[in-house]
Amino acid sequence: MENFNFWDSEVWGFVSLIAVLLFSLLLANLLKKSIKPLRMSLIPTSVLGGIILLIVSVIYQSVTGNLLFDTAFFGDKGMATMEIITYHCLALGFIATTFRSKRRQKGMRRTVEVFNTGVTTVATYLLQGILGLGITLIAALIIKDFFSAAGILLPFGYGQGTGQALNYGNIYETEHGFVGGRSFGLTVAALGFLSAAIGGVIHLNILKKKGKITIAEEEGAESMSAEQIQSPDEIPMNGSIDKMTVQIAIILAVYMMAYGAICLLSLLLPGFKSVLYGFNFLFGVLMATVLKWVLDMLRRAKIVKKEYVNPFLMNRMGGFFFDLMIVAGIAAIRLDYIKQYWHVLLILGLVGALSTYCYNRYVAKKLFPRYCEQQFMAMYGMLTGTASTGMILLREVDSDFKTPVADNLVYQNLPAIVFGFPMMLLATLAPKEPLLTFVILIAFFIVMNVILFRTKIFRRRRRRRAANKEK
Repeated sequence: MENFNFWDSEVWGFVSLIAVLLFSLLLANLLKKSIKPLRMSLIPTSVLGGIILLIVSVIYQSVTGNLLFDTAFFGDKGMATMEIITYHCLALGFIATTFRSKRRQKGMRRTVEVFNTGVTTVATYLLQGILGLGITLIAALIIKDFFSAAGILLPFGYGQGTGQALNYGNIYETEHGFVGGRSFGLTVAALGFLSAAIGGVIHLNILKKKGKITIAEEEGAESMSAEQIQSPDEIPMNGSIDKMTVQIAIILAVYMMAYGAICLLSLLLPGFKSVLYGFNFLFGVLMATVLKWVLDMLRRAKIVKKEYVNPFLMNRMGGFFFDLMIVAGIAAIRLDYIKQYWHVLLILGLVGALSTYCYNRYVAKKLFPRYCEQQFMAMYGMLTGTASTGMILLREVDSDFKTPVADNLVYQNLPAIVFGFPMMLLATLAPKEPLLTFVILIAFFIVMNVILFRTKIFRRRRRRRAANKEK
């Protein structure tokens, strides 16, 4: 048995790292509360916390020549640990949010709106992928030894956030020789959050000048009833085991089920090992859905008397995991790895922001005329940051959630996963066949837009046929 002392850096390194990550969130929150421009910027606190740590680490490295998070204080491997935290928190956050209660949607109209929201999500991924890949294909002709498929990270950084950008950046770095691939992906994700904040504020100020909204300077307190926190048929909050402990146990049990499934499939499909482990969040969602269905069946059969899952606590846990994922992901960026690509990253960031803004603006006007502004703000925020960023922007134009946009963001996940899964596979093809991937993305984008605007396209055809018959 290996001997160790409690004062060794290996004992305290991980705890020190987590403490610093969480402290940065507190500091960022204090700065947002104290500085009006930051408060009005709508930049998520977790993003601001990550940027603070990134700035500190860059200053430390420029002065000492060493990496701040790879010092003994953080156990000599803090950078790798932050990437691991980002990787796992993505899946843990998705598992927690899967257990949130969901109201059933009623009516064909709402079903169509939810479906269209999911298709819009995937179509935006594809647009980001086409433009991003196109930019880096051109860059590869100009910059020597540049990784031509790097642009496919744009939809993962903007559309899906820090965790997926890291996943695919890691695959490109370890399997395809893209030096700095992880940091490239994390930087794209960070630019996405900045695009959400800057673009969101610009659009909100346009709406303000038109007199459509009033931007609040202070965050309002969210009041919740006792029933929203705990229903009468749930296990007690302070029983023989604390309810929060139960929620954490359920999340981790599901994650271990997902890990088992990934291990099994990796043995059956060894050539797809890296891809399967990159889909850890998807396996987590599937296992959480299965367990949720089993628990519902046991409850209906009255085998299980009490409800063990608490949606309120699961929602809070999901928020915690996503906040930790974002701050760790941004702090883990190695600017020295990507400084030679800063101009490519800047172009990717600007093109990603403008294309996402224009496309979602057009879709919202055409397909969601009843609540165009609310749908646009939520989708733009989500497709440049995360669902949480979308909710932040939505609150500015729909503080009481009177429109069904919040539900659209929740329920659209199923059609988005179904239609978006092929694109995840295309991302593994991109390093080998970038031009073929580019062509497939364009074709896929056209198909998704035909599906999205199906009613308008076929309605025009019917009108033309009717007009020809009259003639």
